[in-house]
Amino acid sequence: MISLEQVKTLESKVSRMIEYIKKVNDENSRLKEKLDSYEKRTGELEILFQRFKDDQGRIEDGILSALDLLNQFEDAVETKLSVDPKDRKSDETKPAEQPTKDEIIDLQIDIAEDISEEDESPDSAVSGAELDIF
Repeated sequence: MISLEQVKTLESKVSRMIEYIKKVNDENSRLKEKLDSYEKRTGELEILFQRFKDDQGRIEDGILSALDLLNQFEDAVETKLSVDPKDRKSDETKPAEQPTKDEIIDLQIDIAEDISEEDESPDSAVSGAELDIF
């Protein structure tokens, strides 16, 4: 037969078990809230990372475009500075004349105009005198 003391012991154990279950449920709820906030933050970070990757791609494209423009400029300078064989003077013993500052500036303007005429696309990285890499 079951004694009164056994019933009290059982009741005590059941009470402790109920308290333990409440405690575990509360902890479970807190952990679920943390998980939700971490998942939300992870989503935000993934968006930021994707934007960063996109920006890096545009920066790389801008740098490559700028390098291409520098190559075009260099080619244009070499072309303008090279002398055609038919334009050479017959007396090659004369020392070459040094261009004046005004001639150099005019040459630079001509080269810049040539480059801008060659690169008249709507996606051009050069707009006026500014370089847009984004």
